[in-house]
Amino acid sequence: MPELVFFSGTMDCGKSTLALQIEHNRSARGLKGMIFSRDDRAGRGKLSSRLGLVTDAVEIRDGQDLYAYLVDHLSHGGRADYVIADEAQFLAEEQIDQLARVVDDLGLDVYAFGITTDFRSKLFPGSQRLVELADRVEVLQVEALCWCGARATHNARTVGGVMVVEGAQVVVGDVNQADTIGYEVLCRRHHRRRMTAASEKAAALSPDVLPVQAV
Repeated sequence: MPELVFFSGTMDCGKSTLALQIEHNRSARGLKGMIFSRDDRAGRGKLSSRLGLVTDAVEIRDGQDLYAYLVDHLSHGGRADYVIADEAQFLAEEQIDQLARVVDDLGLDVYAFGITTDFRSKLFPGSQRLVELADRVEVLQVEALCWCGARATHNARTVGGVMVVEGAQVVVGDVNQADTIGYEVLCRRHHRRRMTAASEKAAALSPDVLPVQAV
């Protein structure tokens, strides 16, 4: 039976990497996927991971009906054997409902990837709706680490390396960008105490691209 599966976790836990792996595995077997994304770090219409992998995607717009988009695509001879939706936390609740309808009415598997909570430790509306509707919720097992080395469980927003707890829920930035708006993963203790890597002069443990050392 087709399923709506929500893969969740903090930043840096490999969500987009897994989305790209699912796409690779299925396309290698001759299947064709419809890939949606929103506000990806690589720009509009992209799905990328911090490992440096990237593929094209359909950029989701405010108010866009994802079910109607799939129906129109299929009605005009397009093919879609499954759906991937990355950065699903940024979707509106009704768009999550539309993805559920894709599963139920079109018979397609939908794999949604997203962060569960924002920098204030509050649920994103899209993620909350996914938890409510998904056939399965998979918490990714690749553990992101706080600067202290403990398991990271919370996402923090920083401005100039200083953690902030007020502001708009969605502000696009990147991890470890100390001179501007950035994001960092922290354990609960250091999130509660607002202690970031920069404030504690700790080395960053999660660079954008994994270092490669010649042997």
